[in-house]
Amino acid sequence: MVHAAFVRSPLAHARITEIDAATAREAPGVLAVITGEEMAALVTPGGYGIAGLFGVDKPDYCALANDKVRHVGDPVAVVVAQTRALAEDACELVEVDYDDLPAVVTIDQALDPASSPIFEDLGSNVILPPSTKVFGDVEAAFARADRIVRARISQHRYQNVPMECRGIVASYDPTSQDFLIWSANQGVQPARQGLAARLGVPVEKVRVRAGDIGGSFGLKTGSSREDVAVAVAAKVLRRPVKWCEDRFEHMCSAGQARDERYDIEAAVMDDGEILGLRADMVVDSGSYPGMGAMVSGLAMEMLPNAYKIGALSFTASAVVTNKATYVAYRGPWASETFVRERLIDLVALELGKDPLEIRRRNVVGQDDHDAVMVTGRTLAGVTNRESIERAAQLIDVPAFRRRQARAREQHRYLGLGFASFIEPAPGPRRTPDEPLGVMGPEPMRMALADDGHLLVYTGQMPHGQSHQTTLAQVAADEFGVAFDQVEVVVGDTDVVPSSLTGGSLSATMAGGAAVVSARALRAKVIAVAELLLEASAEDLEIVDGAIAVRGISSSALPLAELVASARAPGRLPDDVDTTFEASETYDGGAGGWSGGTHAAIVEVDLTTGLVSFERYVVVEDCGDIINPAVVDGQIRGGVAQGIGAVLLERSAYDEDGQFLSATFMDYLLPTALSIPFIEIEHLPATRTDEIVNFRGVGEGGLIVSTPTVCNAIEDALAPFGARIYEEYCPPSRLLELAGVIPTA
Repeated sequence: MVHAAFVRSPLAHARITEIDAATAREAPGVLAVITGEEMAALVTPGGYGIAGLFGVDKPDYCALANDKVRHVGDPVAVVVAQTRALAEDACELVEVDYDDLPAVVTIDQALDPASSPIFEDLGSNVILPPSTKVFGDVEAAFARADRIVRARISQHRYQNVPMECRGIVASYDPTSQDFLIWSANQGVQPARQGLAARLGVPVEKVRVRAGDIGGSFGLKTGSSREDVAVAVAAKVLRRPVKWCEDRFEHMCSAGQARDERYDIEAAVMDDGEILGLRADMVVDSGSYPGMGAMVSGLAMEMLPNAYKIGALSFTASAVVTNKATYVAYRGPWASETFVRERLIDLVALELGKDPLEIRRRNVVGQDDHDAVMVTGRTLAGVTNRESIERAAQLIDVPAFRRRQARAREQHRYLGLGFASFIEPAPGPRRTPDEPLGVMGPEPMRMALADDGHLLVYTGQMPHGQSHQTTLAQVAADEFGVAFDQVEVVVGDTDVVPSSLTGGSLSATMAGGAAVVSARALRAKVIAVAELLLEASAEDLEIVDGAIAVRGISSSALPLAELVASARAPGRLPDDVDTTFEASETYDGGAGGWSGGTHAAIVEVDLTTGLVSFERYVVVEDCGDIINPAVVDGQIRGGVAQGIGAVLLERSAYDEDGQFLSATFMDYLLPTALSIPFIEIEHLPATRTDEIVNFRGVGEGGLIVSTPTVCNAIEDALAPFGARIYEEYCPPSRLLELAGVIPTA
C-alpha cells in the first residue's frame, strides 16, 4: 500500500496559470503526481458529496482544481509515494503559478453584481436566486398587527469537527476492473453511488466497506473530491492507495456549516400573539455546491414550528464565497430555530413581557389535536406546551427572578433563557402517499443463522449513535431471542441494503424496519415449526432463543436445532422455504415529531466576559425510548456542541479569504470542564403510530441549545439594554454588549 497527500492552494481565489510537477515526480519514493488538468480527463463530470447524491451537478468543477482555486486549502494535485512523509515532502516540490483574484468573503460581497465571479458559468455569485413562498394571508396578518418587530439575525460559520478526520483506502483490480474502497462515511451504498458516478463505472464495479467511524455529524455523506482522487490514483497505479486527512486539512477543506442571515419581521398583537412572519434568508454556501443551496426549503418549512403562527412569507437565496463548502451539520435547518426563538425574546422585550409569557401565548400543546403548521404538516401529538410548563416548573421561575434581582444589586448578572423546538423524526406526512426518510422507505434484511443467532443487515452506518445496540434491542424483543444473540451487520455494499444515516431518522426508520423484518422472519420460522412440532402457529412462541408450544416448556426446540432439523434431507417437503431470511421495508408509518424545551441559567462575569452555567435543563419528548442511556447521550452531546457554538467555535476568515481557524489553538472546542451537568426529563410518550412510536433525537440537542444559551445571556445583560442578533457570543462581544469595552 502506498500513500497520498494533496497539494493545496494557499490562496482563496486565483486562476491556475501553470503547474510544474517535474521535480516532485523525480523525488525519492514518489510514484505519481496527478494534477487537476490530468484528473479532469480521468473522471466523469458531476457533483461530489451530498450535492452529488442529490443530482446537483452545476456549476462545473473537478475532483482537483483545474482552472482556478476557490478557497484556501482547495486541492490542486495529488501526490502518491511510498510513505505519507515522502508524499508530503514531494507536495512541497510541486510549483503552482497563480494569478490572484479578488476574494469574495461575505454575503454582501457575493450579492454585489460587481464582485469577482467564483464560477464564470453561473454568471454571478448567486447560486440560488431569490424565490418566495407564501403560506396563509400574510398581508392581512401584518395589516391587523398592533406592531411589527424587525430584526436581522445571523448564525456564524462553524464546523463539525468529528474526533476522526476523513480517510480512505482504495484499490483497483485491473483484471476484474473492480474497485474496493474502505472509507469513513455515513452510508456505504450512497458512497458507492457517488464514487461510481465520478469514476464512470457501473455501481456493481465498486465495493465500499466501512469499519468503526469516529464521528461525522453530517460531514461524511457520499464521496468527497479527495475520495475520488484517491480512487483514480489507485487505478492509475494499480495498487492500493491510502489517504488519511490531517486536522489542518480537515479544518480548511473538509467543510463548514451554518453561516445564514435572516431579515425577519413579526406581526404582533400587544397581548403577545404572533400573527405572521416575513423572512428573507440568505445562505453562504461556500466555494463549491453542497448543502448550502439545499437547506433553505427545510428551514422554511420548520420556521413556524410548534407555534400558532397563521401566516408566513419566506424568501430564500444562496451565494457562493471563497470559503470551504457548506456541509450538513447536526440539524442543517437549525437556523430556523435560532432565528425564531431569538425573535420571540425580542418580541417580549418590545412588549415589556416575559419571554415565557410569549411562548405560552402562542405554543401548541397536546390538546391541540387539529393544529397544523402553516407550512402544511399536522402538529397532532406535539407536547411543546407541556415541555415549556415542565421546564419552567423545574427551574422555578419566580424564585429565580427574585434571586436574579438580589444578584444584580451585588453587581452579579444572572440570566435565564428558554427555547422550544420540534424536529422531523421523521415528521408526519402531508399526504398519505408522501415518502418519509432521506432516501424513502428503509430496507432491512434479517436472517436466522445456523447457530440460532439473528443477523440484522442494515444500510445504516453508525458513527457514534449506538445502532448496534438499539437495533439489536428492537430485533431481539420482536423476534424472541436474547440481546447477545443478535448481530447487527453494517458497512459492506456486498451485503447491506441501501440507506443513509442522518436526519434523526434511524430510530424510526431503521427501528421500524427492524420491527417489520423481525415479525416477517418470525412468521417464517413459526411456519416451519408448525410442521416440525406438529402444532398450530397460534400455539407456538419464540422465547429466549427457542420455539415451543405455549405453556409446554418440555417442547422447547432451540433455534439452532430447528434450522438443522428443517434442512435435514427428507425432513420437510421440498416446497417448504427453509432459507430463514426476510427482507422488508418500512415507510415511516404515521411519522411524528421529536421535540421539547431547554432552559439555562447562566452568569456573565463582566470582568472577563466569561459565561458560567448554573443549570441546564432539558424536557424532551421523543416517543418510546429504546435505550435511555443512548437517548440521553445524544441529547447531552448535542447540547455540548451548542454551547461550544455560542461561546467558543468560529470558522474565521480575514478580508482576503485567509482561513484563521486551522488549528485547535484558534478554533476553540468545549471540554468537559466547559459543559454543565445537563438535567434531562422525558415527558410521557404520545402515541402517534401503532407499530413504531420511537422517534429520533440526533439533532435536537444542538438545534435548540444555541438560542437557549443566547437567550440566557441576553437576559443576564438586560440591565445594559443588550440585544443579541448573532449566535457567536465570545467574551469580547459580551463586554461590548455590556458597555465595558467599546464596540470594535
